[in-house]
Amino acid sequence: MGKDLSRRGFVRTCTAGLGVGAMAMRSVSSAGAPENIGPAPKEVFVAPPIENVRIGYVGTGGMGTSHVRNLVKIPGCQVTAVCDIREKNAEKAAKHITDAGFPKPKMYTKGDWDFKRMCAEEDLDLVYTATPWEWHVPVICSAMENGKHAATEVPAAYTVEDCWKMVEYSEKFKKHCIMMENCCYDRFELLVLNMVKLGLLGNIMHNECGYLHDLRAIKFEGTGEGLWRRQHAMDRDGDLYPTHGLGPIAQCCGINRGNQFDYIVAMGSPSRGLRNWAAEHFKEGDPRLNEKYKLSDVVTTMIKCKNGAAIMVQHDTNLPRPYSRDILVQGTKGIAQKYPEELVYIEGVSTGHDWDKAEEYYKKYEHPVRAALEEASKGAGHGGMDFIEDWRLINALNKGIEPDMDVYDAAAWSVVGPISGASIAAGSAPVEVPDFTRGAWKKPRELQVMRPETY
Repeated sequence: MGKDLSRRGFVRTCTAGLGVGAMAMRSVSSAGAPENIGPAPKEVFVAPPIENVRIGYVGTGGMGTSHVRNLVKIPGCQVTAVCDIREKNAEKAAKHITDAGFPKPKMYTKGDWDFKRMCAEEDLDLVYTATPWEWHVPVICSAMENGKHAATEVPAAYTVEDCWKMVEYSEKFKKHCIMMENCCYDRFELLVLNMVKLGLLGNIMHNECGYLHDLRAIKFEGTGEGLWRRQHAMDRDGDLYPTHGLGPIAQCCGINRGNQFDYIVAMGSPSRGLRNWAAEHFKEGDPRLNEKYKLSDVVTTMIKCKNGAAIMVQHDTNLPRPYSRDILVQGTKGIAQKYPEELVYIEGVSTGHDWDKAEEYYKKYEHPVRAALEEASKGAGHGGMDFIEDWRLINALNKGIEPDMDVYDAAAWSVVGPISGASIAAGSAPVEVPDFTRGAWKKPRELQVMRPETY
């Protein structure tokens, strides 16, 4: 396809007929960049240090409030503004702030778009958002165009167009745009990352991961995520939530730092789970019994990387099952897996064909970041990893150094959602992944989380 292919045209082409051949489909998405975006910056963007990071928080429901509870415990930052469409949520977050000894934040509770007023009026350094998915990009782009760094819950965006928009705004306004992928800081994921970077698993060949979590009851709740998440299952197919498993795997594979996602092939199962759950729980006449869902109950996405490695990602939230992120990393010297047990096998170290318990490896290869923050993170959400991700971002802004994750990571990990949907719609044809770095990925660079001077 020509270089003038628009982002919107790219999506339309990807989701055209089911008879499109695989090689023709692969030729579609090597373009897709905005026409005038130009080359990527020659140097990695680093902002000047900020002694005390002034934060505006948008969306203070469950996850947002959890972040606020972390931030009031982290030196070098202060939440000075809170925005939520529900005044009750905003006041609850404000109480956490005042209980910690800070002044009450400025409150923004005048409707869906009041975050724009906050971003325009407040002297802030960073705007966080933990809103429903459709509001992530509007909030973070409003932050950046008003001179603030931006941080968002996952996924950062769910259209190809919005993934490019995040990159455009970050580069244009020279502001960080971070997707807060907490699972990159879970203990086992950091252990495996450390072992990979030390070469213990050899060259990485194959990876598996996903988000496998029975959300049927949550999706039908009349509060929280139930107010919006089920609608996405009605409107979209594909991997709607790829980053919890994919983020840590992408770091192990060096994505955007010497390696890159090349193309995707995805397929989905029939959609039965939500409809069956509704039939079992609602009485005749309930309008939810008539809802129709596009989302496949299980979506399997295969990603081919530029260096030849493969990644399998699964999304499974509509069927009964125990929770898992199915982490597996396999290299030429060994393999590590998580769920249902944390296990490691390294050739020449492990005995015969028997797995080793990961606990033996924590004693030697515990990631220094996890070890340094283990005590401070106790009691925080998701086993402490939520606190660690917040601490690492504030630390980077305080020091004026590159953060652990950047806008190119946010875009590359999030775009797996719409690209997987495009592949399914095209009969599981291969679809290229846009290169948000415009070639800059070819230059290897170390992850900040692996650099001791950032601890």
